[in-house]
Amino acid sequence: MALVGRRDGRNFGYGRQLSYAGPQALKDMFGGGHYGTVKAHCDRWQAFVRWCRSEQGPGINDARQIDRKVLADYAAYLRDAVECGSLAISTAQNRLSSVNRTMAALRGDQYVKLPSPSKALGMQRTGVRQSAPQGQDREQVKQIVDALCRDHQQRAAAIVLLARATGMRLREAILAELPRLSREANDLGKINIQDGTKGGRAGASAPRWISVDDHICGALEFARQVSPAGSRNLIAPNERYLEVLQEFVRPARDILHAHNLKGFHELRAAYACERYEQITHSRAPINHGKCCLVDRNLDREARRQISYELGHGRSDVVAAYIGGRT
Repeated sequence: MALVGRRDGRNFGYGRQLSYAGPQALKDMFGGGHYGTVKAHCDRWQAFVRWCRSEQGPGINDARQIDRKVLADYAAYLRDAVECGSLAISTAQNRLSSVNRTMAALRGDQYVKLPSPSKALGMQRTGVRQSAPQGQDREQVKQIVDALCRDHQQRAAAIVLLARATGMRLREAILAELPRLSREANDLGKINIQDGTKGGRAGASAPRWISVDDHICGALEFARQVSPAGSRNLIAPNERYLEVLQEFVRPARDILHAHNLKGFHELRAAYACERYEQITHSRAPINHGKCCLVDRNLDREARRQISYELGHGRSDVVAAYIGGRT
């Protein structure tokens, strides 16, 4: 398709709607070929357009208004989704890459882009972990919790404690039904993580029981203390989940970063490493443990158990938390 008007017109001459302009520019860039590639970029571009039009987005419908700050805000939004467990890291990176490619097609230059989607997200695709998780040191976690409380971010502190003690995802910690979990901890000595789980994995068909210890009991007690009045979780009755992310989760990241913690997801990996050591009596591979070489059956059983406790369907995913087998 030829440009509707001059390139300096609305959406760089590709029409009045952002949702229409992106696909047309991509078709021009690829010369009408590479159908599968163009469709993949278009689908991811439409996800970006939906965000632009949403309450969380900038509310724009003209690609000329998209600058690096808009792209950085979109990356932050995707990072929230990944940490909540509602989006895979690979999906988030692919969406950013497609936005980069579509903006280049629209503008005819590389001026407005995120140079590295993985750096923008602050995450690597799930694979084999190459560096030890931050947050394994409980004294470091205590310092983070204390700093958050001093900054009047008690609910963020509760998330930190829950994530480190139970391996919960961000979304799971926010939506955890605290009275039920406390009751289970007291009556059964174990808790079943069911609220906010990824991919609809909830109910009797996907139990996720974790034995409690003093750290879990303490995290649940603190979370109940800071839970808003009239709420059974960390969301106030008059709040929406996305508001919680924007208003107290995102600002809390500055404190996490100041204490050498990349994000809440690192605490989930720290939990996995701790559980590996408890099960095998050997440090996790990423912490230079040798169980995976000495007793492969025990290593395999530990990975299966940790996969279950983290809410994954496959034990090979655990390598992203504790390291590989070699």
